[in-house]
Amino acid sequence: MTNYKVADESLAEKGKEALYIAENKMPVTAKVIRERFAKEKPLKGITIAGCLHVTKETANLARTLKAGGADVWLCGSNPLSTQDDVAAALVKEDINIFAWHGNTDEEFYWCIRECLKAKPNILIDDGADMIITAHKEFPELIKEGIIIGCQEETTTGVKRFKAMDAAGDLKVPLFPVNDARCKNQFDNELGTGQGIVAAIYGMHVLFAGKNVVIAGYGHCSSGMALRARGLGANVTVTEVDPIKALQAKFAGFNVMPIEVTLPYADIILTATGCKHVIQPTKEIFDKLKDGIILGNLGHFDIEIPTKELYEYAKEIKPVRSNVEELLMPNGKKVYLLAKGRLANLVLSEGHPAEVMDMSFGLQSLMSEYIVKNRDKLKPGMVDVPVEIDDRVGFLKLQSMGIEIDILTKEQYDYIHGYAEGT
Repeated sequence: MTNYKVADESLAEKGKEALYIAENKMPVTAKVIRERFAKEKPLKGITIAGCLHVTKETANLARTLKAGGADVWLCGSNPLSTQDDVAAALVKEDINIFAWHGNTDEEFYWCIRECLKAKPNILIDDGADMIITAHKEFPELIKEGIIIGCQEETTTGVKRFKAMDAAGDLKVPLFPVNDARCKNQFDNELGTGQGIVAAIYGMHVLFAGKNVVIAGYGHCSSGMALRARGLGANVTVTEVDPIKALQAKFAGFNVMPIEVTLPYADIILTATGCKHVIQPTKEIFDKLKDGIILGNLGHFDIEIPTKELYEYAKEIKPVRSNVEELLMPNGKKVYLLAKGRLANLVLSEGHPAEVMDMSFGLQSLMSEYIVKNRDKLKPGMVDVPVEIDDRVGFLKLQSMGIEIDILTKEQYDYIHGYAEGT
């Protein structure tokens, strides 16, 4: 019996169409790996729980894991990112799912708990909430060895787990899939970069000539800065890391403190993983340019001080779906996207399926790896094996009809040796 709670089961047919479109753009996850999994059943007898953005791309990951023999449980990793038609379609595919667009914080954690009650063996997280909840509220899953391995999908989640590991509180083997090259150099940089267009979808804004401020210059933010410049914007990057600030400067971007940018910024987009990128003070809010658009593409709604902005505003008026106009006491108007949550997922459909293909290919193969190596894994952070990262890269190239060179034995020995000199 399928266990579920979704917004509207009648949306299943529409969701099925979305799954089909994504499937055709995900040849690694939805074709090559799924076909092998369906034959070999490497995940037979394994229960996998995922706290992920419930999109058409994620749905194809769930289908591939199920094809491999897994009992799959899924909940949303953000209250506003679930695509309700996709969730409904997954019910018809016998995926256990608890997700709907617009759930409350209380409902969000209820969904996580419903998945953990299934006693999953593998957890796949996006932001760390499921795995941390397992540690706090379901310790028996760890003590009894039911959880054999976990994966984390985001930069924010990896940061939380590194802190957890350093404190000695991470009690499960944790693979930071986000740090694999096939993930952060494509999903993060290209996906989030293209996401800046989706983030202001419907605002009828011409990027050309606009002063766009990008907070941060990591993989996600650097992709955003590049895409904004490609659309003709004057781009300024803000940073706290001196090396990343230098990278941004030498890449041709303006670099300065965010407070300096506020009076002239037409658009500010954040993706830092840090709290209060814009400081929540009256003095700071008064500096914001009239008509500014504020959008966050980081995981949590803490980068833009949404709560404080709401409290300071004289009036809050919805102007279209998931866009609010905030009238400030000084008469200026601020346009807030997605209540400070992931704007590219809330206002549009998130990262393109073609780039998510590599991320979810990694997660599929890592699930298989965890099962095969369950007796060797130790608690703590464990790097994704290079050979799996490379395998996903090769599969993606093959799906695109691209061939690359292969090292000869002489070349391999040279770059892996030390004896041969000048």
